[in-house]
Amino acid sequence: MAKPILTSAFLFLACLFCNENIFAQDRISTEAYIDLYKGIAIDKMKEYRIPASITLAQGILESGSGNSRLAQKANNHFGIKCHAGWTGKTFYMDDDAKDECFRKYDKAEDSYRDHSLFLTQRGRYSFLFEYDIKDYKSWAKGLKKAGYATNPKYPELLIRIIEKYDLAQYDSGKLGKKRHTDKNVPDLSGIAAAVTAELVNAGTSKSGRELFTNNGVKLILAKEGDTYYTIASELDIYSWQLFTYNDVDKKHTVEAGELVYLEKKKRKADKKYEVHIVRQGESLQMISQIYGIKLKRLYKMNNLPEGIQVVTGTKLKLR
Repeated sequence: MAKPILTSAFLFLACLFCNENIFAQDRISTEAYIDLYKGIAIDKMKEYRIPASITLAQGILESGSGNSRLAQKANNHFGIKCHAGWTGKTFYMDDDAKDECFRKYDKAEDSYRDHSLFLTQRGRYSFLFEYDIKDYKSWAKGLKKAGYATNPKYPELLIRIIEKYDLAQYDSGKLGKKRHTDKNVPDLSGIAAAVTAELVNAGTSKSGRELFTNNGVKLILAKEGDTYYTIASELDIYSWQLFTYNDVDKKHTVEAGELVYLEKKKRKADKKYEVHIVRQGESLQMISQIYGIKLKRLYKMNNLPEGIQVVTGTKLKLR
């Protein structure tokens, strides 16, 4: 079996990663959690009139910013237990008592919806909706008064999270400014994907172009002056197929050294790759190229709305 190769033309790019914390802890940061779920929190606020700041703060606190066992295994971000009448999936773990029953969801967004229903359909929380939707302090104190949590410091914890991460900005119904952007981040685009991917030599094309595979999918490395149209003509393939296979639009400019897939990418990564920690400068499209995964599948596997940009430190499932 051919061995993975890394051509010398890309070794200098590989060095770009040497000084980065590639093997970061397998945890999502609070900032990344906010960017992932603020849109959902805002949507639920518009539908159920629960402040987005409160929902996000509770999610952060209850799920450890999405890193708790309950969030990871059951997509339960609010610690909601089964309670009488629950007919959905269940997950058991020790909490106040041994082997307690918690609700299990197919995706994180279902947990956010159930959290909203939990507060709107139970009479003991009805007085909360008399507060102004931007009065997060009254909401935080009201949740404790209604018995949502046993911790006497629960309101203070929520308020501290809201103010530390400026979550009140989302109560206006807008996504706010993108967090932690860095103007000095280089545009690594598809070239860095070529550095990181495991390329296996697969011979040459009729035109003499060197062929490779990644995750079992055939590809080439673009040369200076290549476009999808010239590549399509050279390799006897339709240009629209190249745009589709590589998850880019017709405005995309091909850079020398970029991965260009000639076949449909796979639904998941090779079994030796379970997760990917997003590094500085990476987009989801770039990550989909690194592992030879369809971009839509990458969004779906991680319960992400299509088009979202993830921040450094985000943990992505690959299979």
